[in-house]
Amino acid sequence: MDDASLLLLERIFQVVFPLVAIVTVGYFYARRIHTDMSVANRVNMDVFTPALILSVMADQSFDLALYQPLAIAAVCVVIGSGLLLAPFCRLIGIHPKTFLPPMMFNNSGNLGIPLAVLAFGDYALPAAVVLFLVENTLHFTLGMYMLNPRTHPLSMLRIPMILAAIAGLVISSAGWVLPVYAKTFIDMLGQIAIPLMLFSLGVRMLSIDLSNWRSGVIGAILCPLSGILMALATQQVMQLDDTQFRYLILFGALPPALLNYLVAERYNQEPQQVASIVLLSNIASLVIIPLTLAFIL
Repeated sequence: MDDASLLLLERIFQVVFPLVAIVTVGYFYARRIHTDMSVANRVNMDVFTPALILSVMADQSFDLALYQPLAIAAVCVVIGSGLLLAPFCRLIGIHPKTFLPPMMFNNSGNLGIPLAVLAFGDYALPAAVVLFLVENTLHFTLGMYMLNPRTHPLSMLRIPMILAAIAGLVISSAGWVLPVYAKTFIDMLGQIAIPLMLFSLGVRMLSIDLSNWRSGVIGAILCPLSGILMALATQQVMQLDDTQFRYLILFGALPPALLNYLVAERYNQEPQQVASIVLLSNIASLVIIPLTLAFIL
């Protein structure tokens, strides 16, 4: 292996390792001190994470029409992964509402965006943001409906993350530039979101019994496998250009988003199982992501 490949693998590890490390801190802290994260999780979903979304989208100026084929392909990967794995739920004995959302909604934000820039350079940032927008919007529309079918479609417009995504898209499309003081304020709020998600996930891991390791391992294998298979199948139909196809493969290989755990806890949908799937899948990405990059690069 040449020096460039070793450097790439080292930098990928530098992106993934902090995620696992913060989860570990949360786990050991909760072992020493009883920790209730329910209020913090709610604030994270209603304040900090929307600020993160707005910060990412409002800071980037991109032509959404240019990436329309990639956005459509990403929708196919997300929904297709769920359809592909739905028959397996009964076979592996995991409730579809518990298993399918983590398989569909991946870590396209705090892992996908830096990975895309790391692998392809700064010119990949607009595509990474579009993929994040697609996944995030589907997560808080289709994903919410999967967990609560009685949810009225228009009620999605009251979700802070959806409002933040819309606001960010409007600001970016209009070419507006936020005042420095407003941007700094939003950035600081958004910077709280990811560490708090990870820390909370570590706290939740304390209550996971050993029986949940099986679902975690299954999810760690099937999540990237289904995503990559759907990316390959979608390419046969859409014929994306080579660059966008590589983005799509990397998108399909990403592990489940940390938000899957927060949403599962909010709806009391077996959060222990979801936490196990999310954690073990992100650990497995230390191996899966380098292998994927070796394939697409």
